[in-house]
Amino acid sequence: MAVMNVTTYGFTILAARLLGPAEYGALAAVMGLLLVVNVLSLGLQATGARRVSAAPEDRHRIEHEVMETTYVSALVLGLIALAASPLVIATLNLDSWKPALLIAATAVPLTVMGGQAGILQGERRWAPLAAIYLCVGVGRMAFGAVALVVEPDTTGAMVGVCAGAVVPVVIGWLALRHPSRQAVEPVEIVTPGVTGSRWARGGVLRETFHNSHALLAFFALSNADVVIARSTLDEHQAGLYAGGLILTKAVLFLPQFVVVIAFPSMSRQGAGRRMHLYSLGAVLVIGLVTVVGTAALSSLAVVFIGGPEYADLQDRLWVFAALGTLLAMIQLLIYNIVARQRQRTVLLIWAALVALLVATPFISTLNELLTTVMVIDTTLFVLLLVRSLAPSYHAPAPEKEAARAA
Repeated sequence: MAVMNVTTYGFTILAARLLGPAEYGALAAVMGLLLVVNVLSLGLQATGARRVSAAPEDRHRIEHEVMETTYVSALVLGLIALAASPLVIATLNLDSWKPALLIAATAVPLTVMGGQAGILQGERRWAPLAAIYLCVGVGRMAFGAVALVVEPDTTGAMVGVCAGAVVPVVIGWLALRHPSRQAVEPVEIVTPGVTGSRWARGGVLRETFHNSHALLAFFALSNADVVIARSTLDEHQAGLYAGGLILTKAVLFLPQFVVVIAFPSMSRQGAGRRMHLYSLGAVLVIGLVTVVGTAALSSLAVVFIGGPEYADLQDRLWVFAALGTLLAMIQLLIYNIVARQRQRTVLLIWAALVALLVATPFISTLNELLTTVMVIDTTLFVLLLVRSLAPSYHAPAPEKEAARAA
């Protein structure tokens, strides 16, 4: 995952240098939309991992069902993105229709990869899962670099991104391709939250929707501040804030491996709370190390986010690192929500986003925005933590829900 993050960041830097500010602005907008589209992939991954981990004795039938749902979802999402391409062109002010079509084309393999990764994650098959993550970054970097050299514009970059997205799907297909993975006769499984007709295709789709909704809420909250910065701060301060967020996102994704490894255990009855606390501790330690390192090596951190033009941020970069640590812990708590299927808790995330939007008219400086975001995110973290530590939170799902699903 570290290689994936480094190579993905490398592609971003390469594109920024080869395209220039104006053309890279268009690519950044397209890639931002692709992140939103990718929420379905993350939802499918969480669904597959949770179901396989929660009922390993029935994993072959579950895997068949998850992948069947994945293929249907990928096709539907691709068609929706294709139909929405005129709106994308107008909204993002694109000079060509090709990038919008490439978003639709890229959405299909990204979604398929989510289902594949979820099954491997639920089975704890870390080697092929790592290979998929490796190919995500390396594929994007390799194909993206070639495409940018051949055609240095947004279309060229998206051709590379689309081609690179196919590579991890091939790896996932090879990892899941063996004779024992065949459809089996339905078997009644007595597992909280996954009983009876919940194994029907509608059950997988319903759970995928709820999981995607939770992750979308987090995505919206963690990216709203950069939009607010562009609308409330002057151009220079907004640019500085965006530069600081490069460090924030790097720290956010640094402990991603903790989430991947811990999530299957969170889905198992009894082990969830213990693994939850261990994982939070691991993320906190990693985050504190980066915060201290950023404070001690602030001049080097300035180089990382963009160079001398961001020197005004040097004394505040440790705060952006702290924000990344806070978001990483919130992300882990959200995956715990997904693992326990406590869907109403997601409302707290949307409430935090509403609070940030309500505070927007009162923000006029970079420090005010950074402080506001830190206060709101800290409050959200405390509320989610208290909620996750409640004894009833780790209890089996209510009987009435199982009856309703049956």
